[in-house]
Amino acid sequence: MPVAAALTHTWRRFRGSDRYAECVRVFLALGGIVAWCLARGERAAVIPALLGAIACALAETEDHWRNRLTTLLITLVCFAAAAIAVEWLLPSPWLFALGLPLATFALVMLGAVSGRYATIAGATLILSVYTMIGVDAAADTSFDPLREPLLLLAGAAWYGVLSLLWSALAPQQALRLALARLFDALADYLDAKAALFAPVHGVDRGALQLELAMRNERVVQALNATRLVLVDRIGTRRPRGVTAARLQLYFMAQDIHERASSTHHPYDALAEALFHSDVLFRCAHQLRLQATGCRARAESLRLRTPLSHDPQPGAALRDLCEAIDVVTQHPQHAPEADITRSLEALARNLAAIQALLEEDADAPNAERAAGALQDPGPQSLAQAWARIHIQLTPRSMHFRHAVRLSLALLAGYGVLLALHPRHGYWILLTTLLVCQPSYGATQRLLLQRVAGTVLGLLAGWATLKLAPFGPWQMALIVLTGVAFFAARQRRYTLATASITLFVMLCFNQIGSGDAVMWPRLLDTLLGAGIAALAIYTVLPEWRGRRLDRVLAEAMRSDARYLAQILDQYASGKRDDLPYRIARRDAHNADAALSGLLADMLREPDRMPASREAMLRFLTDAHALLGQLSSLGAHRPVTPQATASSIRHQGERVVATLDGFAAALDGHASTARDVAGSCEAANEADDTTRFVLGQLARVMALHQRLRAHAQALSAG
Repeated sequence: MPVAAALTHTWRRFRGSDRYAECVRVFLALGGIVAWCLARGERAAVIPALLGAIACALAETEDHWRNRLTTLLITLVCFAAAAIAVEWLLPSPWLFALGLPLATFALVMLGAVSGRYATIAGATLILSVYTMIGVDAAADTSFDPLREPLLLLAGAAWYGVLSLLWSALAPQQALRLALARLFDALADYLDAKAALFAPVHGVDRGALQLELAMRNERVVQALNATRLVLVDRIGTRRPRGVTAARLQLYFMAQDIHERASSTHHPYDALAEALFHSDVLFRCAHQLRLQATGCRARAESLRLRTPLSHDPQPGAALRDLCEAIDVVTQHPQHAPEADITRSLEALARNLAAIQALLEEDADAPNAERAAGALQDPGPQSLAQAWARIHIQLTPRSMHFRHAVRLSLALLAGYGVLLALHPRHGYWILLTTLLVCQPSYGATQRLLLQRVAGTVLGLLAGWATLKLAPFGPWQMALIVLTGVAFFAARQRRYTLATASITLFVMLCFNQIGSGDAVMWPRLLDTLLGAGIAALAIYTVLPEWRGRRLDRVLAEAMRSDARYLAQILDQYASGKRDDLPYRIARRDAHNADAALSGLLADMLREPDRMPASREAMLRFLTDAHALLGQLSSLGAHRPVTPQATASSIRHQGERVVATLDGFAAALDGHASTARDVAGSCEAANEADDTTRFVLGQLARVMALHQRLRAHAQALSAG
């Protein structure tokens, strides 16, 4: 590759990375502040202005510039109120001790309105501690009650202006990157799905199903994140141009996800029946090629390059169909009729996924163009208050975290006053950042925070010893700030090390960076200890207490999804809003179950006997959703008599799932038994046999899930 082409490709990859935009904005914001302070000789203004810019960057959401302007104004109002309140109350410890937990509780509960307000509330709490740090750092130089809040707000406003300009100049960048992450997640899911088709004896398909469920959680998260960006870009307008094409890509990803998550027959039974055939190997190969196609789509979105279609998946699909024809038509080795129907449905499904991957997103699609998106945000102040009000109960995870964090920060402030009132506010910052809603997340951040702080202090000590002073430290301050934002999503230890070095260099501009080294380490340990004690003792959020509710919601969502599918076996396939909401709710509930299990496995070993039952429940719950997805993926128009038979049996399955959900919730179950509901399938057409076979497998999984639930109750 020529040097110029290689450099161009490298630049495109760098520009297409997820962190590029934020890092460039942070670099411009911090660099601008440093340059302004140096030009005016205002070294003391460096710390509060930089901290204000960082807080505003932490409050940033991926909004269109119009919505971002509104968000910025709300953020600055919250920042101003917090900074002024801290400035006024800090000299009076008793008043500050009273206001700190009340403000913390109010801000955490504000996060119940939506993810946007949760981000603003978290950044406001961080800025409150930054104000304490700035006031503390300026105590030896001068005292102006408005100086620190104004500098913090100036830094925040400066970053906000840069963010607005960036959003206006590159309105589609956030959407492109969200779609790229979505197709990457789909590719990982397809790879995990391919592993299930290996016709090899002794394969632990339970472990493979568990891995598939965990990857499904990441796909669902990516779908939800992309939907939020699309809703923000579209609003109440009809999408046009590039936005309409990106909306079609989102719907395409939804369709691929539904088809990829479909299960047409138990994998163990397929492997046993087709052990001496290469059909399953070809299925796995096809799925891996389609995973490559998803990654190519993601790469095209990131690099803004044309998508080139590879002919290999199409040829592999034709070979697969021929192999299935040979197997099903061979008089001696033909599998059972049920497996034959499943193989044919599987082939149709893989062909549909391939057709979606080869589809041109810019080409008009009437069905998708008419699709609407549900806006998850509150539409009025009354709805916003209703969301907060419903969380004002000790049963709410949000409420419990608000109380826990409020008391943890109050305890941290008490320790601060008792040990070292000066330079002790890092205790509060560590507690604020480490104390998370779940035990597992708190434990993970605690270890990473301490390790990152130690690494950052060692790097800072070496830096100050080699060159204790010099203007070059200002450049390093900017670079470490950018490194923090580059690493904070995936490498929190490195991010903590970067921000620790950033702090040492900042304090070295107005005093001695060495002076904050040991206090910073001590305060980090104290803050982490307070967070650990709080998560363990103050309204502890053990995920096991929410298990029944999450299990019940998963079954209830599956029942609603199945009901929507059954409606379309009479009227024909249509991806309207009610159907897509039901499908999304089912996958969200499945993802919530995966996340809950992951958190429970990190908690203290309170229920060792039930952990295997939890894993099995998640595996079978995801398998049940796969059976429903296969019904949703096909949805052919059926004759009235067939549709009536399908609806009759399907409604009984829906009632059974609803009854199971009610039983998990602690209510009496009124479900009816549907044993034998597929007996008429032998005399029906192929569609009816396929649907009733899938419903029978759903009922078999339901019985296994009941057994797992009983094991969990006993554990």
